Amino acid sequence: MRIVLGVAGGIAAYKAVLLLRLLSEAGHDVRVVPTESALEFVGRATWEALSGEPVTTRVFEDVDQVPHVRLGKTADLVVVAPATADLLSRAATGRADDLLTATLLTARCPVLLAPAMHTEMWEHPATRANVETLRARGVHVLDPDSGRLTGADTGPGRLPEPEAIAAAALALVRTAPQDLAGRHVVVSAGGTREPLDPVRYLGNRSSGRQGYALARAAAARGAQVTLVAANVTLPAPDGVAVVPVETSAELRDAVRAAAKDADVVVMAAAVADFRPATSAETKIKKDADGATRALELVQTTDILAELSAPRLRAGQLVVGFAAETGDAEGTVLDHGRAKARRKGADLLVVNAVGGGRGFGTADNDVTILDGNGDVVAVAAGSKDDVAHAVWDAVLLRG
Repeated sequence: MRIVLGVAGGIAAYKAVLLLRLLSEAGHDVRVVPTESALEFVGRATWEALSGEPVTTRVFEDVDQVPHVRLGKTADLVVVAPATADLLSRAATGRADDLLTATLLTARCPVLLAPAMHTEMWEHPATRANVETLRARGVHVLDPDSGRLTGADTGPGRLPEPEAIAAAALALVRTAPQDLAGRHVVVSAGGTREPLDPVRYLGNRSSGRQGYALARAAAARGAQVTLVAANVTLPAPDGVAVVPVETSAELRDAVRAAAKDADVVVMAAAVADFRPATSAETKIKKDADGATRALELVQTTDILAELSAPRLRAGQLVVGFAAETGDAEGTVLDHGRAKARRKGADLLVVNAVGGGRGFGTADNDVTILDGNGDVVAVAAGSKDDVAHAVWDAVLLRG
């Protein structure tokens, strides 16, 4: 696939180097088109060495090849990361004063812009209007992450991580069958947090990447998707309704509300098995004598089991996820099989976690079981690939 990677002049341009590598290593031909100011952050030699393609910023170079028209017309995908406030403004108003903006005007393929800028610039009415204009024209504009910016500043405006940008961009051109068209699916993602006091909580290491990949894949295959997201900082997938939650109780309520008219419910979130029996109204202080404290825990509602029997809607299909580690009592698959029989879901997706696997990684390795604990399918690869394998298994169930 031919990809144009545009790079605007922001400090986050260094992340585009990692994005270039991800796209190239996935087997795509990538042509980098920076703005002149982007070269102040990452030089021409870096882009040319990593892409194996010449780099230019101006329409008056290689005029015989008419690059300002050819690049956009021949591209299968255009990605701009970072897209600065200035770049968004020029793209929204149809400017064509350098090679990148000219390429955006001539592109007839999917275009994805990943904004990055200071919070004040992102929240300014002019920037918001430009984003709305671009989205109305069919351009895919990611919401920036919230986090550390230049200097000591923090807030919305941080460029999403390269893996998230690559996944969102490639999803736009993935040839997906529309075999989920007409179906409403609910997906939960992320990890719940159970408060100990106003500052601390019990949580887990889930990033939400697999759940978001499931939502993205379902939308690409034509489904109406509701994504219940517990403490996830990833950009919202295009075309997906996101319901943010924090605790296991909030997640339960949100999933049950959304699932009342859903055809499929996929519980990919890492839901806390326990919560503190009480949550302090003020911050818990250390004792002067260094004494230990006992923490009383109570079990949370088993949401997957509750959804499985009885079903909230006749014919509804329920899929669970089980993050397991092997121990003296059995292997990951042993524990997964026992859980599949106990939970009552139609399918259970089992994956090993710990030791650098599962949580927070770009890849996953899963075994899909039916309600009897029998293996239905195995899948390994990117979390987007695993997501499509899960939906394939769902469709085989009817």
